[in-house]
Amino acid sequence: MTNPYKDKPWFKFLSNKYVWVLLFFAAWMIFLDNYSYFDHRFLDNQISELEDNKEYYKEEIKKDEEQIKQLKNPEQIEKYAREKYYMKKENEDIYIIELEGDSIENSTKS
Repeated sequence: MTNPYKDKPWFKFLSNKYVWVLLFFAAWMIFLDNYSYFDHRFLDNQISELEDNKEYYKEEIKKDEEQIKQLKNPEQIEKYAREKYYMKKENEDIYIIELEGDSIENSTKS
């Protein structure tokens, strides 16, 4: 009994042992290997997330350095303490006016 598909070009292509080896190798590299495509995608996403974090923290460092420069002045230290920690001088009264939708917790978090 002879194979009726033997002379078809697609059968010749699929019966080639090199094609099977190439398909096995591709499937192995994409799905099963330690350096698979999916692992690379996951690691690339982590790298981009870490780079975003790096940029964020660089900006925060710049802001903090500016604030440190300003706090070298005693007047700025007093202003910061009054605004941030609600400190006051002796014999001084502080009135905190709370507007609708505004609270002390919200202003201290900013």
